[in-house]
Amino acid sequence: MKILGKTATALLLIFIVLISTVPFLWVLLSSFKTNSEILSGVLGFPGGIHFINYVTAFKLAPLVTFYKNSIFIAVFGTILNLAVCSMAAYVAVRVDFKLKSLVTLMFSMGLIIPGAALIQPLYTTLNLTHLYNTRLGLILVYTALGMPTTFYVMVSYIKTLSYSLEEAAYIDGAGFVRTFMQIVMPLTRPALATAGVIQFLLCWNEFQLALTLTGATEKRTLPIALYYFKSAFASDYGAMFAATVVVVVPSIVIFILLQKQVISGLAAGSVKG
Repeated sequence: MKILGKTATALLLIFIVLISTVPFLWVLLSSFKTNSEILSGVLGFPGGIHFINYVTAFKLAPLVTFYKNSIFIAVFGTILNLAVCSMAAYVAVRVDFKLKSLVTLMFSMGLIIPGAALIQPLYTTLNLTHLYNTRLGLILVYTALGMPTTFYVMVSYIKTLSYSLEEAAYIDGAGFVRTFMQIVMPLTRPALATAGVIQFLLCWNEFQLALTLTGATEKRTLPIALYYFKSAFASDYGAMFAATVVVVVPSIVIFILLQKQVISGLAAGSVKG
């Protein structure tokens, strides 16, 4: 029975790996194929390595501009989100105040409100504040959208930390802010990595709000590039697949590099609630 159970588990894991990786591998291989090879419908290796597809993709669309916008918005949207939510989570865990339940409830509400319901209010707000069609506007929007998730990841992890280190810091004369910056923040690196990866992927892959809240090509991000130039790619599938690879690879690389911190952060936060 044990052998049967292990075999079933191995087969299940293999199945999960296949359905997770095969689509990406298909796109990756197709990015090196010619149009005739793609249209033939054969699932296999390309007859040759055609890097011209990547060259064509960068010629057909200003991917460099979209890349710069995505990197700028994702990096600063992640940093701002982590800075605000880590402080909010620490206060929510360590400080008792009258509106504590209300603050926690507001973060909870952010998890259940659908993104489509926010489009009109966000569009109106950004117009009134002259932040429509700006990178700063998208940074602020993405920072706010990721707050509920980041807040609860940080809260769960901070609850697992022993209060004795903070008490020792207070006894030595450290204030609330210094204790947070020098004691708590270094200890929460796994949680910061977890929340940071989640927030970065949100900023990098988000499409609907980026399309609605920007109008100029020079302000748009990579997901919009694929949609905006789909007519240009319509007759060149190799270039379309090449552009898709260019969009998704950075997020995959970041997750691979930080996967240990992400897993440890999630596991630690689930031990104590």
